[in-house]
Amino acid sequence: MKNKIVAFLSILVILLLIYLLWPLKSSEFAIEFNEEALIKKIEFLNEKPDHMNENRPNILLIMADDLGVADVSLYKEGTIETPNIEKLGSEGVVFENAYVTSPICSPSRSAIFTGRYAQRYGFHFQMHDRYLKNRLEYIGFKYFMNSYPWIAKWMPAVPDEEAIEKQGLPPTEISLAELLKKYGYKTGLVGKWHLGSSENNNPCAFGFDEQYGFMASHSLYAPEDTPGIINQKIDGDWTDQFIWAGQRNGPHAIYRNCEVIEEDNYLTDQITEEAIKFMDQNNSEPFFLWASYNAPHTPLQAPDYYVNKHMDIEDPVRRLHVAMINSLDDAIGRLLEHIEESGLEENTLIFFLSDNGGAEYNLTTDNGPYFGGKTTDFEGGLKVPMIMKWKNHLGEGIRYKPMVSSLDIFATSVAVAEAKIMPENPIDGINLLPFLMDSTSNYPHDYLFWQRGFSKALRSNEWKLILNEESGDTLLYDLNKDPYEKNNLSATQRKVMQELLKAHNRWSSQNNHPLWPSMIYFFSNKNGKDFYFDQ
Repeated sequence: MKNKIVAFLSILVILLLIYLLWPLKSSEFAIEFNEEALIKKIEFLNEKPDHMNENRPNILLIMADDLGVADVSLYKEGTIETPNIEKLGSEGVVFENAYVTSPICSPSRSAIFTGRYAQRYGFHFQMHDRYLKNRLEYIGFKYFMNSYPWIAKWMPAVPDEEAIEKQGLPPTEISLAELLKKYGYKTGLVGKWHLGSSENNNPCAFGFDEQYGFMASHSLYAPEDTPGIINQKIDGDWTDQFIWAGQRNGPHAIYRNCEVIEEDNYLTDQITEEAIKFMDQNNSEPFFLWASYNAPHTPLQAPDYYVNKHMDIEDPVRRLHVAMINSLDDAIGRLLEHIEESGLEENTLIFFLSDNGGAEYNLTTDNGPYFGGKTTDFEGGLKVPMIMKWKNHLGEGIRYKPMVSSLDIFATSVAVAEAKIMPENPIDGINLLPFLMDSTSNYPHDYLFWQRGFSKALRSNEWKLILNEESGDTLLYDLNKDPYEKNNLSATQRKVMQELLKAHNRWSSQNNHPLWPSMIYFFSNKNGKDFYFDQ
C-alpha cells in the first residue's frame, strides 16, 4: 500500500512539474504582413512626384529620451537649468500642452515616425525580446521577486522566437524618411532607433541613407571602464539590472548603416558629432536628420566634468541624472550653434521633443507637480517638452497653449516639403503652421487618444479621461482648471464622460488588433490608491 501511495505521489509531482514547466510559447502570435499592401507601398515610393518644391527646407528632429516637462527650465515646473533648450524655445514656439501618443518609448516613436496612431497598425505595446517561459517562471516572478511597481501578468500563451523577431514597425508603413527621400531629401538617423532590429524593420529598411546608433531601448553611453566616465547603478529600481545587462550586445551594440562597429566615445557627444558630420556632407541639398538622443534614459553614465558640477546634490542617482541632462543640453546647444554658423538656420525647420515623460520608477525624477510619469496615462507620462523653430518663417518667443500632438511633426514636415501621402495610409497629425501663423485659428485637435489594452485615455481641449476597463477605475479632470490632475470629477460629470467615451469608441473602432501582447502591469500610487496600466 505504501509503495502505491509513493508511486501515486510521484506521478502527481511529475505531472505538476510538466504542467509548471510546459513551454508557453505559441504560434498564435505569428506576425504576417499584407503582401499586397507592401507592393502598393513600394509602387507609391517609386512613383516620380508630379511636383517638387524647390524651396523645401531642411528638417531636423531632435529627440530626447525620458525627458519630462519638469526636467527642463523651459517650463515653470522645471527644476534643472537647460539654457540651450531655453534659447531654442526663445527663438521659436514653445508648446505648453504637447503630448506623445504613448507614455512608453517604442509605440511613441512609431507614431512620430509614421504620423499615424500606432494602434492603426497594431503597435499597441512596447516590444519585448523575452516573455515568460512557463508557469513556474510566472509564479517565481509574481510571488518571489520584488519587482514593484512592475507586476507579472498571467499569459496562457506567449509569442515564439519567430514572432519576437518580427516585432517592430511593420514594413507596410511609410516612414517620414521614406516619404521625404521620395521628394529629394537626404535622410539620416543618429542615435536611438527602437523600432525593430530585423532586416525588415531596422532603420536601413525605412529610408535612411545614413544611420549611426543602436537598435534597442538603450545602450551603454560608454564602456563601463571608460576613464572620465562615472557610472551609477540604482538600488531599488528593478529594471536597472536588466538595463546594465544589455551592455553593448545584440541590438544594444552601436551600428553604422546597420553593421556593428566599435565605439568608445561618450554617446551623447558622439551622436552630436555624427549629426554635424551628416549636415556638413549634405548641406548642398535638402536633408532630413533625426538626432535621436538616448539621454537621460538609463543606464546612468556621465562625464566626471558634469558630475563634479553637482556634488551639492547628495543623492548620487539624482546627481547623475542632472549631469546627463546638462550634457544633453550642451550637446543640443552645439548642434544648433553649428546650424547657425553653417548658414543653415533660415532654411531648417527644427523640432525638439521627448518621447515620453520622466521615468519616476527609476528614482531619477519625479515630474514635479505632474503625476504618474513614464508608462502611465497621467500627465507626467504623456505631456512632454516640445519646441518648433523656423527662423524668419515662425515668430520668436511664442508660447502656444492649445494642445498639440507629436503626430503633428510628420504632418507639418510633409506640408513644408509639399509631399503627398499615400491614400491607403492616412495620417492623423495636423500641419501646425497655419495655426501658429494665425492666432485666430481654431484648435488643431478636438481630441487626442490613447490605448494600451485595457488602459484607455482621451483628452479634449478641456477634459482628460483615464479609464481602466479591467478594474473599472475612471478618472476625469478639467485640465484648464486642474492641470496637475488633483480633482477627479467622474462622479459629477456623467454627461461629459459619456461624450468622451463615445469619441474614444469611434476612434478605437478604426484600429487593428495588437501584433504582440502586453506582458506586465505597471502600478502608480495616487493619494494612497494603486492605479495600474497595461504594458
